[in-house]
Amino acid sequence: MSCGCDEKTLDGLLERAQRAIEKAAPLTTKQRKKMKSSTFCGPDRSFPVNDCKHVGVAKAYLGRSNFSAATKKRIAACINRKAKSLGCTPGKKAKADEELSEDYMPKYIELSQEEKRFYSSELFESTKQLVEDSIKNPGLELFEENED
Repeated sequence: MSCGCDEKTLDGLLERAQRAIEKAAPLTTKQRKKMKSSTFCGPDRSFPVNDCKHVGVAKAYLGRSNFSAATKKRIAACINRKAKSLGCTPGKKAKADEELSEDYMPKYIELSQEEKRFYSSELFESTKQLVEDSIKNPGLELFEENED
């Protein structure tokens, strides 16, 4: 399958995707605690939306959360507002009205090349596992912190 792109364009896309993946390092507990409460869209400081990468992650995980439909709608509205104010690339808006299966992931055809690269990265998979663990175990310390 060809995208009709020249090699220079593809190299640029790959570089952007790589930068996005590098920026996608999971937040440590210490970093989360330093963030303002207004950075989070969910209750109990859940769904941090401090940059465009976290907008995408929040959209991907909203449907998997165990919050009520009304709470999901408030979270979705917050995510969409923050995406706009951060100047994130327009994409699908966060929605809370669909019930999603346990194995839900955004359809590949709906994603940009950068998003496809991000969702198929090892970093995304490890972050996804940490989020799932934290949902199952509230109060779980996700990262060991080195005190220097």
